[in-house]
Amino acid sequence: MGQRTVDPAAIEAEVDQIRSLGIDALRNRWRAMFEGNPPPGLTKDIMGRMIAYRIQEKAFGGLDRETTKLLDRFARGEKPNELNRRLKAGTVLVREYRGERHTVTVAPDGFVWQGTTYSSLSGIARTITGTAWNGPRFFGLRMPSPLGAEDLPKASDPRSRRASQRSRPLIRAAHKTHSQ
Repeated sequence: MGQRTVDPAAIEAEVDQIRSLGIDALRNRWRAMFEGNPPPGLTKDIMGRMIAYRIQEKAFGGLDRETTKLLDRFARGEKPNELNRRLKAGTVLVREYRGERHTVTVAPDGFVWQGTTYSSLSGIARTITGTAWNGPRFFGLRMPSPLGAEDLPKASDPRSRRASQRSRPLIRAAHKTHSQ
């Protein structure tokens, strides 16, 4: 099977041409490309962008499988897991709890503890301790917040300035003078 060659300049020219089309021409192009009517309420800009993407996708290929799965999770409302982006597969986390050593291995699809894959470290920490824990904190990946920080008013709270002034201890620095 022969490889199809793609002229990037021709694709760029086709995408540029899409930008100049009116709404009726975009709808016609949509029908030809997607074999159906565009969803009602799509703006000219969005319709043009979707057509341009499809042109590039056909020419250069679509998203890889992992990216598609990530976008599907976002579409379902899942939040990105920052920890999974920072920890590379194969990383081993060790925590001693009540005299027992617990070893967790970061896997591409989650975290493996005692042969079971979990989607989060918090699930593992909950299983180990029997109570709700912040998993990254349990395994030493996050530092606890400063003492009493959760009790301080938020900056957006209009009472925060007065409240923080009342709750702040008065501390004065002692200045030492050096005699020569």
